[in-house]
Amino acid sequence: MTIENLYARPARYFRTRRMGAFAKKFRLTERTNVLDVGGSPAIWSYLPFTPQVTFVNLNRDVLAGVRGAVADGCRLPFRDGGFDLVFSNSVIEHVGDWDAQRRFAAECRRVGQRYYIQTPDWWFPIEPHLLTPFVHWLPAPARRGLVPFALRAFVDAGVRERRAEYGRIVLLTARQMRTLFPEAQIFRERFCGLSKSLIAIKV
Repeated sequence: MTIENLYARPARYFRTRRMGAFAKKFRLTERTNVLDVGGSPAIWSYLPFTPQVTFVNLNRDVLAGVRGAVADGCRLPFRDGGFDLVFSNSVIEHVGDWDAQRRFAAECRRVGQRYYIQTPDWWFPIEPHLLTPFVHWLPAPARRGLVPFALRAFVDAGVRERRAEYGRIVLLTARQMRTLFPEAQIFRERFCGLSKSLIAIKV
């Protein structure tokens, strides 16, 4: 059994639970108008139905066969309040520095009447993208230098090729999420009692 297969079953279980809780929280139906910023259709397969989802992604291939736009999440090409709900799962940490994260948050708040923004918690000891302890607590130059030696790089050769991309990841704390989403409630997803990820929710 490969590492991917070993991981697949528990990953599907937790994603199904998370998406089920998300759908219940927002009372989703097949008619709910959702903007998925930075995501792909795959995550919506964890629901027993599919809302009216519009996708925004910089990768054109992700948008094949679905309704969406190639656009930057920091500059969304939609009108104010144009969506019932904005959904973004583990994207804000990829957009760049604090100023870019502020623009991303402001755009999600602008176009969505409600929103659900999830991101890994900076205080969780394992960096989830690299599967390596403590690396995200180091200064940016050190983080970039350690990317080829991260645990994930030993099972995924593409990590080394995307060294710059991984080096730009900036995780957030709960305090920073409250600053970015002042009207939201900040929820914590926990693993072994530790806060693993943060979710800003406006309902």
